[in-house]
Parts: sequence; structure tokens; C-alpha cells
Amino acid sequence: MILLVASILTPLEHALKHVLFWLHDTLNLPWAWSIVALTVIVRMILVPLTVRQIHSMQSLQRHAPEMKAIQQKYKHDKQKQNEELMKFYKENKINPAASCLPMLAQFPVFIALYYVLRNFAKHPPLGDLSWLHFIPSIADKTTAHWGGYVLLVVYVLSQMASTLYMSATIDKTQRILFMIMPLVFVFVVARFPTGLVLYWMTTNLWTVGQGLVTRRLVPKTAAPEGGLLGAWRQARGESPGGGGSGGNGAKRKPPAPKPAAPQAAKPKPPAQRPVRRKKKKARK
Repeated sequence: MILLVASILTPLEHALKHVLFWLHDTLNLPWAWSIVALTVIVRMILVPLTVRQIHSMQSLQRHAPEMKAIQQKYKHDKQKQNEELMKFYKENKINPAASCLPMLAQFPVFIALYYVLRNFAKHPPLGDLSWLHFIPSIADKTTAHWGGYVLLVVYVLSQMASTLYMSATIDKTQRILFMIMPLVFVFVVARFPTGLVLYWMTTNLWTVGQGLVTRRLVPKTAAPEGGLLGAWRQARGESPGGGGSGGNGAKRKPPAPKPAAPQAAKPKPPAQRPVRRKKKKARK
């Protein structure tokens, strides 16, 4: 199985090796900084996939209440639930897999770079393989020197930071799971060459910077009116504000009574003039 994967990725391995040698020989970059530059080149090539990832995450955030309503409605029928979700994705042009494309596209590069560094360990190229004076060789095992442990700490922190920025639209439980995963995978990553950890740390820092830029340039997606309760009512064919409650589930206050119109003042009767009586003259 390993030989099959190696044979499939041989062209990619040769391509990465040529790029590293070009960065080292033409631009006079040390081998470690050539890996950093290679990481930047790979992430720039993956920018179109990253844009699709951002749009997919925004769509998932925008329609999250409706999807939760469908899951709640068909929670006892998983097959029907999946059918309705697939139908909902198709109607709203949502591709959930698009949010994982940049990560999946980097795995072949990651494996091919592993074989390149393994070849460097067997046949060291000309030049300095150290990095920042605390990594003796990027081709050595990460735990072969104390500097590798420092790199592992930076890797875990950068992985958690990138997960925090790129998982803002997923469920809270899944986000916690993604935050714990670097602590588990660090024991696997520690067996890789130091240059591979350097590659993954660089791509994590790129993701953090990408998240900062995205938050500033891309407007936040507004949640649907009525929240989850409104989406649940829409799924049942009811109006979001039906049932005597508003979109947020709060009861509506009865309308305040209108003030009574002021009554017109009754016109006062005209003042009667006093009648003067004529005095009768006394008879002589």
C-alpha cells in the first residue's frame, strides 16, 4: 500500500524537489526558508479553493437554522433526514464538501514533501539544513533535538488558532473537537521530519492571516429572521410569526388601547340680557 502511494505521488515528489532546488539555487534561500516559500506558493495556488471554502462556510452559516429544523423534524428517520438535507443542499446550491477542499488538496503535497525530506536525510544536499540556529537539520526527526519540541508547541498553537478562525460557522461541539485534535495528532507529527512540521506550521499561520483578512473584508452573514424557531415553523409550513408569538419566541404584548378622542366642549347658551321693567307713574 505504501509503495503504491509512493509510486502515485512520484511525479509530485519530483516537482516539489525541483521547486525546492530552484528556490535554493536561484533565489539563494536556505533549505528551511525554501520550504516556507514553497508553502506560500502552494497556498497561493489554492486561493480559488479557499474562496469556495469561504462561500461554502457562509452558506452553511446562513442556512444553519433551516438545516437544524430539518434534522429535528426527521430525527427518527435518518434516511429521510439525509434525503431532505441533500434536497435542501441542491435547492440552495450548497456544497458542504467545499469547506474541506483546501485541506484535502494539501495532503498529497504533505506526503510528497515527506518523501523529499526522507531523501534529504539519506542523501543530504549541498547547503545548510538548519533553521534559525535552533533546528540543526530539517531532515532529522522532530524529537531528535530540543528545538523540535519548540516547533511542536508552535505547531499546536498555530493549529488551534487556525481552527478557531476557520470553524466559526460550525457547531460548538465540533469546534471543541477540532480544537482538541492538534493535541492528539502532535504525537503522530512528532515522528515526522522537522521540515514537514515547519511546512504545516507555516500553512497554519497562513490560515490565521487569511481568517483575519476575511473577517475584515467579507461582511458577516446575517442569520435568518426568526432564528431556529422561525425556521422550524417555515419547515412546518407556518408563518414565522404565527401562533401569537414573534420570530424570537417571545409573546407579543397586546396593543395599547387608543386614547379616547377628546369630546367637544358644549357651546355655552348666550347670556340673557336683564329685562328692564318700566316704572309706572303714580296717578294723581
